[in-house]
Amino acid sequence: MKEEIKKPGADFTVDLEVAKTPRVVFAAINNVRGWWSKALEGHSQSLNDEFIYRHGEIHYSKQKLIEVVPDKKVVWLILDSRLNFIKHKSEWNGTKVSFEISKKGNNTMLQFTHQGLAPSLECFDACSGGWSYYLNSLRNLIETGKGEPDPKTKKPTAGK
Repeated sequence: MKEEIKKPGADFTVDLEVAKTPRVVFAAINNVRGWWSKALEGHSQSLNDEFIYRHGEIHYSKQKLIEVVPDKKVVWLILDSRLNFIKHKSEWNGTKVSFEISKKGNNTMLQFTHQGLAPSLECFDACSGGWSYYLNSLRNLIETGKGEPDPKTKKPTAGK
Protein backbone atom coordinates (compact mmCIF):
# COMPACT_ATOMS: atom_id res chain seq x y z
CA MET A 1 0.00 0.00 0.00
CA LYS A 2 1.19 3.45 -0.85
CA GLU A 3 0.01 6.37 1.29
CA GLU A 4 0.46 10.05 0.68
CA ILE A 5 -0.74 12.78 3.02
CA LYS A 6 -1.04 15.97 1.05
CA LYS A 7 0.04 19.25 2.53
CA PRO A 8 -3.11 20.79 3.92
CA GLY A 9 -4.61 23.68 2.02
CA ALA A 10 -8.29 24.28 2.51
CA ASP A 11 -9.09 20.63 3.24
CA PHE A 12 -7.46 17.62 4.88
CA THR A 13 -6.70 15.09 2.12
CA VAL A 14 -5.01 11.69 2.12
CA ASP A 15 -4.35 9.48 -0.91
CA LEU A 16 -4.13 5.72 -0.43
CA GLU A 17 -3.08 3.27 -3.13
CA VAL A 18 -4.07 -0.36 -2.54
CA ALA A 19 -3.74 -3.58 -4.50
CA LYS A 20 -7.49 -4.30 -4.37
CA THR A 21 -10.39 -3.66 -6.74
CA PRO A 22 -12.59 -0.55 -6.57
CA ARG A 23 -15.45 -2.84 -5.50
CA VAL A 24 -13.48 -4.06 -2.45
CA VAL A 25 -12.52 -0.48 -1.54
CA PHE A 26 -16.11 0.75 -1.91
CA ALA A 27 -17.45 -2.10 0.26
CA ALA A 28 -14.85 -1.36 2.96
CA ILE A 29 -15.66 2.37 3.03
CA ASN A 30 -19.34 1.58 3.56
CA ASN A 31 -18.51 -0.89 6.35
CA VAL A 32 -18.01 2.00 8.77
CA ARG A 33 -18.40 -0.34 11.76
CA GLY A 34 -15.45 -2.31 10.41
CA TRP A 35 -12.98 0.59 10.43
CA TRP A 36 -14.32 3.57 12.46
CA SER A 37 -16.56 2.36 15.28
CA LYS A 38 -18.34 -0.86 16.16
CA ALA A 39 -20.77 1.27 18.23
CA LEU A 40 -21.98 3.23 15.21
CA GLU A 41 -25.69 4.10 15.42
CA GLY A 42 -27.78 4.00 12.24
CA HIS A 43 -26.96 2.95 8.69
CA SER A 44 -23.97 3.88 6.52
CA GLN A 45 -24.36 2.17 3.15
CA SER A 46 -27.05 3.82 1.01
CA LEU A 47 -27.94 7.29 -0.22
CA ASN A 48 -29.66 9.33 2.53
CA ASP A 49 -28.59 6.90 5.29
CA GLU A 50 -27.72 8.68 8.52
CA PHE A 51 -25.43 7.49 11.27
CA ILE A 52 -24.00 8.71 14.54
CA TYR A 53 -20.42 8.28 15.67
CA ARG A 54 -19.43 8.75 19.31
CA HIS A 55 -16.04 8.51 20.94
CA GLY A 56 -16.99 8.54 24.60
CA GLU A 57 -17.72 12.06 25.82
CA ILE A 58 -15.04 13.54 23.52
CA HIS A 59 -16.63 13.38 20.04
CA TYR A 60 -20.18 13.17 18.70
CA SER A 61 -21.07 13.56 15.03
CA LYS A 62 -24.07 12.79 12.86
CA GLN A 63 -23.39 12.06 9.18
CA LYS A 64 -25.70 11.71 6.17
CA LEU A 65 -24.70 9.97 2.94
CA ILE A 66 -25.41 12.59 0.28
CA GLU A 67 -23.61 10.95 -2.65
CA VAL A 68 -23.10 7.25 -3.30
CA VAL A 69 -21.73 6.09 -6.65
CA PRO A 70 -20.92 2.36 -6.48
CA ASP A 71 -17.20 1.63 -6.78
CA LYS A 72 -16.44 5.33 -7.40
CA LYS A 73 -17.48 7.77 -4.66
CA VAL A 74 -19.08 8.22 -1.23
CA VAL A 75 -19.77 11.60 0.38
CA TRP A 76 -20.99 12.26 3.92
CA LEU A 77 -22.41 15.59 5.11
CA ILE A 78 -21.81 16.32 8.80
CA LEU A 79 -25.26 17.36 10.00
CA ASP A 80 -24.33 17.89 13.64
CA SER A 81 -21.23 17.56 15.79
CA ARG A 82 -19.87 18.18 19.24
CA LEU A 83 -16.12 18.08 19.77
CA ASN A 84 -15.74 18.49 23.52
CA PHE A 85 -11.96 18.99 23.45
CA ILE A 86 -12.09 22.40 21.72
CA LYS A 87 -13.71 25.78 22.37
CA HIS A 88 -15.83 25.86 19.17
CA LYS A 89 -17.43 22.46 19.62
CA SER A 90 -19.43 22.43 16.36
CA GLU A 91 -16.53 23.05 13.94
CA TRP A 92 -17.46 19.99 11.88
CA ASN A 93 -21.05 21.13 11.24
CA GLY A 94 -21.68 21.48 7.51
CA THR A 95 -18.34 19.97 6.49
CA LYS A 96 -18.19 17.00 4.12
CA VAL A 97 -16.16 13.79 4.10
CA SER A 98 -15.53 12.31 0.66
CA PHE A 99 -14.02 9.07 -0.52
CA GLU A 100 -13.13 9.06 -4.24
CA ILE A 101 -12.13 5.76 -5.83
CA SER A 102 -10.27 5.35 -9.12
CA LYS A 103 -8.19 2.74 -10.93
CA LYS A 104 -4.44 3.20 -11.22
CA GLY A 105 -2.97 0.40 -13.29
CA ASN A 106 -3.62 -2.82 -11.37
CA ASN A 107 -4.20 -0.88 -8.16
CA THR A 108 -6.96 1.33 -6.79
CA MET A 109 -6.54 4.89 -5.58
CA LEU A 110 -8.65 6.12 -2.68
CA GLN A 111 -8.64 9.85 -2.09
CA PHE A 112 -10.05 10.79 1.31
CA THR A 113 -10.93 14.45 1.85
CA HIS A 114 -12.53 16.10 4.85
CA GLN A 115 -13.78 19.23 3.09
CA GLY A 116 -13.72 22.10 5.54
CA LEU A 117 -11.18 20.56 7.94
CA ALA A 118 -8.70 23.37 7.40
CA PRO A 119 -5.47 24.21 9.26
CA SER A 120 -7.18 27.34 10.61
CA LEU A 121 -9.63 25.24 12.66
CA GLU A 122 -8.91 24.61 16.32
CA CYS A 123 -9.42 20.85 15.92
CA PHE A 124 -7.20 20.50 12.83
CA ASP A 125 -4.21 18.83 14.50
CA ALA A 126 -6.22 16.44 16.67
CA CYS A 127 -8.81 15.70 13.96
CA SER A 128 -6.30 15.14 11.16
CA GLY A 129 -4.36 12.84 13.50
CA GLY A 130 -7.57 10.97 14.29
CA TRP A 131 -8.43 10.62 10.61
CA SER A 132 -4.92 9.31 9.92
CA TYR A 133 -5.45 6.60 12.54
CA TYR A 134 -8.88 5.60 11.15
CA LEU A 135 -7.65 5.70 7.55
CA ASN A 136 -4.97 3.21 8.56
CA SER A 137 -7.78 1.10 10.01
CA LEU A 138 -9.68 1.44 6.72
CA ARG A 139 -6.54 0.48 4.78
CA ASN A 140 -6.19 -2.63 6.95
CA LEU A 141 -9.85 -3.51 6.39
CA ILE A 142 -9.34 -3.17 2.62
CA GLU A 143 -6.09 -5.16 2.51
CA THR A 144 -6.68 -7.84 5.16
CA GLY A 145 -10.43 -7.83 5.83
CA LYS A 146 -9.83 -6.65 9.41
CA GLY A 147 -9.87 -3.02 10.52
CA GLU A 148 -9.18 -1.52 13.94
CA PRO A 149 -12.37 0.38 14.81
CA ASP A 150 -13.28 1.76 18.22
CA PRO A 151 -14.73 -1.05 20.31
CA LYS A 152 -18.39 -1.18 21.28
CA THR A 153 -18.83 1.05 24.30
CA LYS A 154 -21.72 2.33 26.35
CA LYS A 155 -23.47 5.37 24.97
CA PRO A 156 -23.19 8.54 27.02
CA THR A 157 -26.15 8.90 29.32
CA ALA A 158 -26.59 12.68 29.08
CA GLY A 159 -27.51 13.88 25.59
CA LYS A 160 -24.81 14.36 22.99
